[in-house]
Amino acid sequence: MRIADVLRSKGSDVATVDPSVTVAELISQLATHNVGALPVVDEGQLVGIVSERDVVRRLDVAGPGLLEASVGDIMITGVTTCAPGDSVADIAAVMTNRRFRHLPVVVEGQLAGIVSIGDLVKARIDLLESEREQLQSYIAAG
Repeated sequence: MRIADVLRSKGSDVATVDPSVTVAELISQLATHNVGALPVVDEGQLVGIVSERDVVRRLDVAGPGLLEASVGDIMITGVTTCAPGDSVADIAAVMTNRRFRHLPVVVEGQLAGIVSIGDLVKARIDLLESEREQLQSYIAAG
């Protein structure tokens, strides 16, 4: 199973945030889109990623003033990405080993989607369920 299969099932629409947006606005966007992280895009280019976890960790240090800071001040840069042709198993291993919960999907330098560890777990469970049904059908027919 490939990342493209996950995106086909999930969809490739991606909410993004501009690095100039305030952290308060970011929190609102995370809630509105019901997501835990947003890719940060500036002039069409992926420049970072920011998550609820990033906000909480920096809020502990900076206090309430953080809400007026920009996303660019707290985002993670040097983002690890994946491609639609990558294996779900390989990307799940990368996400587990590097402790990522979200990974942008990039095609020819352009953001094409985002996958979460939950998306990958669901894909693996769906695959196992399909294989189980096929085996049961095979056994029943035999």
